[in-house]
Amino acid sequence: MAKRDNRPEALFIKRYDSPLGTYILVSSPHGLVRVLPEAENSRVPRWQRYGANRQNGGEHNEAAADQLQEYFAGRLRKFSVPLDLRGTPFQRQVWEQLGHIPYGETRSYRQIAQALGRPKAARAVGQATGSNPVAIIVPCHRVIGANGRLTGYGGGLPRKQDLLELEASHRP
Repeated sequence: MAKRDNRPEALFIKRYDSPLGTYILVSSPHGLVRVLPEAENSRVPRWQRYGANRQNGGEHNEAAADQLQEYFAGRLRKFSVPLDLRGTPFQRQVWEQLGHIPYGETRSYRQIAQALGRPKAARAVGQATGSNPVAIIVPCHRVIGANGRLTGYGGGLPRKQDLLELEASHRP
């Protein structure tokens, strides 16, 4: 992950202890890049192989941690921390659409595909949703199967269920 001028990119790392376990927050000077459960932390060191300059802290990580704290307390419905999302144009369209799912509600992969004007792309939407780099912030946990069942979640289905239950308990 070298910048265009060939200098190593600065990435900031912060641990965040949530009620559902520890997450690793990764940001660039432009915004939040990753939110991943600590168990998946093996992905972070690979950035060092690409020459990233890792540092602790980071203003976007601090903002994300503060907003996550408010979210888990039931006081925050929508995140406003700047994002530095890295993915294909289609993935980024899907992630943007996920951000429109209201707090405490769910949508199916098919509904997301239809909202994107690509009604036959439910499977591709599922793949893009599964590669969401900023779980919780971009609420991929709000996407369920067409039959109403919980389907894959990078943090595990119990965590997805916990997030949905948290939101249901704080709905107005």
